[in-house]
Amino acid sequence: MQLDPASGWCDGVRHCPSPNFNARPEGEISLLVIHNISLPPAQFATGKVQEFFQNRLDVTEHPYFAGIADLRVSAHFLIERDGAVTQFVSCLDRAWHAGVSCFEGRETCNDFSIGIELEGTDDLPFTDAQYAVLVDLTGQLQVAFRAITVQRICGHSDIAPGRKTDPGPAFDWARYRAALTEGEGQ
Repeated sequence: MQLDPASGWCDGVRHCPSPNFNARPEGEISLLVIHNISLPPAQFATGKVQEFFQNRLDVTEHPYFAGIADLRVSAHFLIERDGAVTQFVSCLDRAWHAGVSCFEGRETCNDFSIGIELEGTDDLPFTDAQYAVLVDLTGQLQVAFRAITVQRICGHSDIAPGRKTDPGPAFDWARYRAALTEGEGQ
């Protein structure tokens, strides 16, 4: 996996372009938001997240889908349980992942953030493969977008408190941040 800063796309990952994006306003990309998602909830490796981000969910396949099928959302990346990465939107474009949000007094976080979805739930541990890939991808994003420092990485719950809970208590922030800090010396 290698991020091309000129295009905002990663080589060596699955590309599954979503129509749910638009151009960013002028300004630097300076925030990384970690999410979790599984469709149906708590079911993994279904391919339904990809369908959801492409507006192709079949509402007849699961009762949960009827409530979300009309939503128009996306993220830049999805890291599945086995570490496989799918990219939906160029990092240079605005993916629709944060919704109503605020970071350090600045609203509309989609304007200046990159969103990474981890396949999972708030209360199930994430996999070693997911952490390894997340650390690698984060490092590449930090090289391409220097304003994304460790202090400017947060969960969806941090920028939309009371509305969102992900990545949830099962996400090991200490492990993730320690791995990022270890990588800084390399």
